[in-house]
Amino acid sequence: MAYQVFGNGPIDLVFVPGWVSHVELSWEEPSFEHMLQGLASFARVAWFDKRGTGLSDKVSKLPTLEERMDDLRAVMDAAGFRRAAVFGISEGGSMSALFAATYPEKTSALVMYGAFAKRIQSTDYPWAPSREERQKWIELIKSSWGGEADLDTLAPSVANDASFRRRFPRASATNWRPQPAARRSKSCARPVRSASGSDVFTTACSGSSVSPS
Repeated sequence: MAYQVFGNGPIDLVFVPGWVSHVELSWEEPSFEHMLQGLASFARVAWFDKRGTGLSDKVSKLPTLEERMDDLRAVMDAAGFRRAAVFGISEGGSMSALFAATYPEKTSALVMYGAFAKRIQSTDYPWAPSREERQKWIELIKSSWGGEADLDTLAPSVANDASFRRRFPRASATNWRPQPAARRSKSCARPVRSASGSDVFTTACSGSSVSPS
């Protein structure tokens, strides 16, 4: 599994990216490099490509959420982090929440950005996409992955940035081919709402808002 450790701050922090990542190529994207440097300004940071993505070995079978969560534990051990703040974005937030609930002794804090408890709408979770909307997104991945895809949804703030639109196809195609990308997107729909009961301090972020939980 590919991982990096950088920064010299007093806090140990594990950054868990979303379902697509590349620990080398991501540094070439100016906005992402800016974020990574920001984390390094106050923490010693470990981050990684989940199995099957980026520079990590490809897999023949998509790993379960529990297996991906265990990758986080393995990276912490390899980096020498006894206890760390865990920062997860998108699907990485779901994985981080499960990790914090499973290993509270290893988690000093949990931060989630753009995360979700489940990916399919239900009566008790009405703000998630409907099953039809989710299927439409999966079909879009199959037809346009490795191209510009739907940047209006994925990255609306840079959807009209011509330079970013040129860089994005390379980043997405480096991670997945269209069919595996669609299967991985489906696997992100696993709900994690039952992962609770931990005393870890949690902060949930969305856009410019921050909500301690």
